[in-house]
This record gives sequence, structure tokens and C-alpha cells, in this order.
Amino acid sequence: MDTLTRLQAMSDRDTYSTAEIALSNRNKGMPLDLLRHDITPVGAHYTLTHFDIPFLDPETYRLEIGGLVDAPLSLALGDIQAGSAKTVAVTLECAGNGRSRLDPRPTNMPWGLEAIGTAEWTGVPLHEVMALAGIRPQAVELVFSAPDEGTQKGIRHYYQRSLAIAECQRHEVMLAWAMNGRPLEPQHGAPLRLIVPGWYGMASVKWLTGIEAVAEPFMGPQQAGSYNIRKSPDDPGERITRIRVRALMTPPGRPDFPTLERTADAGPTRLFGRAWSGEATVEQVEVGIDGDWHEAVLGEQVGDFAWRSWSFLWQATPGEHELSCRAADALGRSQPLEQDWNEGGYCNNMVQTIRVRVE
Repeated sequence: MDTLTRLQAMSDRDTYSTAEIALSNRNKGMPLDLLRHDITPVGAHYTLTHFDIPFLDPETYRLEIGGLVDAPLSLALGDIQAGSAKTVAVTLECAGNGRSRLDPRPTNMPWGLEAIGTAEWTGVPLHEVMALAGIRPQAVELVFSAPDEGTQKGIRHYYQRSLAIAECQRHEVMLAWAMNGRPLEPQHGAPLRLIVPGWYGMASVKWLTGIEAVAEPFMGPQQAGSYNIRKSPDDPGERITRIRVRALMTPPGRPDFPTLERTADAGPTRLFGRAWSGEATVEQVEVGIDGDWHEAVLGEQVGDFAWRSWSFLWQATPGEHELSCRAADALGRSQPLEQDWNEGGYCNNMVQTIRVRVE
């Protein structure tokens, strides 16, 4: 089958709307060949922006902290940077990663499997800054606000998310101003953003300008209206929190352009990838070769909240093959072979499969 015929077959099977194409041009993912990097280059780390990217001048920037606190604060960037800075490697993943693999495909950002990235974030612990304000006992959540504004599901709003007070007290939750050793770039939340290790990316609010301590659970559009696993429109849904366990593989061999179909040479081929979980340490990765599963060798973990490497030596024989990988964590959670459908296409961690022709 020639390239034009293959492209036509793919087009008939996967027809995307102009809105989805516009979303995929505006946002971007990490090419899976960059799984080889322990730390994802800044320009390759995935980004998802709901609305327009706001412009915040670091020289005039202020973070407003209020609500149920003893001492409301208005902090300049320099005030925040004067705290006890630390750098933490964190794997972030979009809650919609893998959405385009569902059938029917939910209409949204059509992620394949590339909505991931691991960066070294520099900032101060959130609890340290909030201690300066003094959270009152009746507060149950902190609401994090950003100035990016738009309309979703007919509701005009700013992007806001909340976290329970106990979650905010975790020492690894931070207010970050640097990524991989340099100031945040606009698409990654400059000049200051929240980083919530272990949670899907929607919790790590970018362009952070406000923190409010509140006495009731926050029910804003991005908290109660989006990022819930719903089986139907009237289903109240399940809140999305921690990242589900997942393993991904760098596609072996060489790609065809533009179909990206893979071809490899016969003989020993080392398969490589990364695995992570937001709930526990990854303890096992298996590699599937045409449906037969084999134990992979685990490498070092980049950080307590970052992915770890794995590898497997495959004796590639001529013909068509289907390669897969799946991970399991210390809590016994593993990846499904098939994914339950939900309206938003969220938390889809079914195993990755790659078809490879071996010559």
C-alpha cells in the first residue's frame, strides 16, 4: 500500500473537526522519542491552555492572598523568591491524555499519548507562604485563581481550581517560578504557577495571581463542571485527582513520513520507555510482544514524583508485530487492556500499542 492510500485510509477512520485541529495547533505534546531524556526539554514539555495566555510583567506582578486568613498578603515575585527555594523533578500529565484513542472520541483536545513531560521546578513550598498569612481553622480549601478568561459550556469565567487544606500542606506542593533552571516561559505559567506533584496537570494552576482560603468546597466551572469522570451528561461524576499508573514506550525502528508507521530491522532491539504513577512507586513494567507478556528491567526513578525508566531486549523477527507495555505500582494498580468510556475522555491509561514491521 503506497503512502497516499495509507493516508486516505487513516483519514476515513480518524476524521477531526476544524475546532479539534485548531486546539491541537494551539496546544502541543511531547514527542515520545524524547522519553530518552530524564528531564524533558522546556520546549518539548506538553502544554494545555484553556483560554488566552495572559501577559504578566514580573516587575509589577503581585500574588494576592486573602479570605479566611489572619493577615492578607500582597506579595511581589521577589518576596516569594526570598523564601526557602528548592528544586523538585515532577512528571505532569494532562487528564485527557489518550483521549483520541476512545471510541467514540470525545470532542476536545485530541491527545494521543504525548500530553506528558518531566521538568525540574524551582519554587517555595506553598505551606511556607500560607504560614505567613495564617490560615484560619474554619477554612477547608484554598482556591487558586489565574487571569486567563474565557467561556466554556456557556459560562464566562477565569481559570480557578481548589485544593483541600490538607493537600496544600504537603511539602512538595510549591509555588514555582523556574523550570529546568530558567524563568518560566509564558506558555508554562510565567511568572508564577502552582505545582501539585502526583496530580493531573489541571491542578497545577498557571499564571497564579490569587489564593483565597474558603469555608466551603469550591464549585467553580473548572472544579465542578470540568475534570470529572462522567458516564452521561446527568452523571454528577467522580472528581479527577491523582495520576493513574502508566508506561509508555519510545517507538522502535524508523518512521514513515507522514504516516509515522514504524519499520525496524531484524535482530536484537532494545525497547525503552518510562513509567509513572501519582499514587505510589512503579514496581513493575511488562512488555507485550504479539500478546505475550515479558518482564522489563526497571531503571532509576528521576525523583519521588517523577517517572522511572525501563528497558527490554526484543529479538525482532521478520513480519508484522504488535508491541505493548503496561505498568503496575506499589498499591497493586495496573493498566487495563481496554478503557471504560467517559464523556470527557479523562484518566485513560489503557496500555499503549505500537505496530511495527520488521524487515
